[in-house]
Amino acid sequence: MKLFINRFLIILITGFLSSCNNNSALPKPKAYLNLQYPANTYHKIINNCPYQFEISNYATFLEKNKCWAIIEYPKLKASMYITYRKADGNLIQILEEAERFTLKHAKKADAIDDVSYEDFENKVFAKLYHVEGNVASNLQFRVTDSVKNVLEGALYFYSKPNYDSILPALKYIEKDATHLIETLRWKNEIK
Repeated sequence: MKLFINRFLIILITGFLSSCNNNSALPKPKAYLNLQYPANTYHKIINNCPYQFEISNYATFLEKNKCWAIIEYPKLKASMYITYRKADGNLIQILEEAERFTLKHAKKADAIDDVSYEDFENKVFAKLYHVEGNVASNLQFRVTDSVKNVLEGALYFYSKPNYDSILPALKYIEKDATHLIETLRWKNEIK
């Protein structure tokens, strides 16, 4: 009886497999995400604050009180929050506090890379932080004149942190942040 059942199953499976078409199924090609962003063009932000810089024409600048601001990227669903702080003998404390803010991401970050920027002629000294991984803010920067002005920026997307998904938009905005730092000028005289 056992031999009969085994033969029956073999015949059944062979019949089932041979009844299919001989049309071979071709695998579908891999799909790749093709995001295209417009070329960056910039305009100068003119305000009553002790700083000025250029931002992308695809972003909007919303000035808040105390010279704080938000640079919004509506099509990318992201905002860069700008914080201005005037140092009154406490520049080192302000910069250390800003550094701690970035390092809070270290628990969830895969890596934190920083790029320094120095422009002695215009007294612009900055660090741009690229925080890799599923963290709240993947891009942050600090700019100072090394005497009394500090400008901080942090980029946030309006979505749950997923580094792989936001990376193309992050790279696009990172160019804007670099341009912001390179075009930043302090309005007040440093003595």
